[in-house]
Amino acid sequence: MDLMIGVDLGGTYTKFGLVTEQGDLIAENFIKTDSSTPYEVFFAKLHDEIENLKRTHAVASKIKGIGIGAPSGNHLSGKIENASNLNWPDFIPVAKMMADHSGLPVAVTNDANAAALGEMRYGIAKGVNNFISLTLGTGLGSGIVNDGKLLYGQNGHAGELGHTIAVAGGRACGCGRKGCLETYASAPGLLNTLLGLLHSTETKSVFRKRNHSSITAKDITREAAKGDELSLKAFNKTGQILGEKLADAVAFLNPSLIVLSGGLANSGSLILEPTREHFERNLLDIFKGTVSIQLSEISKKNAAILGAAAMMWEQDLSILNGQYV
Repeated sequence: MDLMIGVDLGGTYTKFGLVTEQGDLIAENFIKTDSSTPYEVFFAKLHDEIENLKRTHAVASKIKGIGIGAPSGNHLSGKIENASNLNWPDFIPVAKMMADHSGLPVAVTNDANAAALGEMRYGIAKGVNNFISLTLGTGLGSGIVNDGKLLYGQNGHAGELGHTIAVAGGRACGCGRKGCLETYASAPGLLNTLLGLLHSTETKSVFRKRNHSSITAKDITREAAKGDELSLKAFNKTGQILGEKLADAVAFLNPSLIVLSGGLANSGSLILEPTREHFERNLLDIFKGTVSIQLSEISKKNAAILGAAAMMWEQDLSILNGQYV
């Protein structure tokens, strides 16, 4: 059986697994992403752990290649470039290192693009030629598929919807700007919206009796599901900002589908309904009724691992010739 290795390199954990061409994740594992150590040490350890997984679960299989989704991963250069949540130099030659370690073809892309590729090959966007995939987690990542192809742009960094301005002069963002969409439509964004409402309104909430520093986005989701009025307001405000920006995105990308995944999307209708409401309200008339916003069906199945592997299944491996992209 032929397999690809998919790697999801996150700021806290790096997950990896063995993926069939049909999208079955037959084995997986993870290590802590320790960016306090030299990157050469970390990637040598990652290679060793992948080898352990192969020896245990892929004895009779042929590993065809390694796909890596990473923050600020650039498919064109094979490097992680200026990742704000990793304490490594600005340019990390990830694909070359992993190809040197493994002798396999290796390709890199950013984590949001990997998720989009997973949706296109294995998920709700299968057969859809024009769509946007959003990952709503600690930040907001996006991958754009146009005419059946992932959009990379001139330098490999196309699709940064999370770093378009949603609120002029708004919240400080890790990228150095203010008011970026990800500072509102993300797990930390939801939390900051609720904390702001606690101070600016008198709406009843269970959180008025809580230590504000201990509140999490998961707490807000749980209480909103129980009907907590302030939590529902926080979700509505988050959905409003997200829906308005997605209506703008449709105006220049004209997709037929927008897919939401990630931790915040796991709140289901709490985020989906207000997003859809404000999205439809702000769409240009020519686009009304032509775009669907849906929750990912593979979000809880390690979609980023599947997506990184999908990138490799889509590659012409012969052109890589055991090297890297």
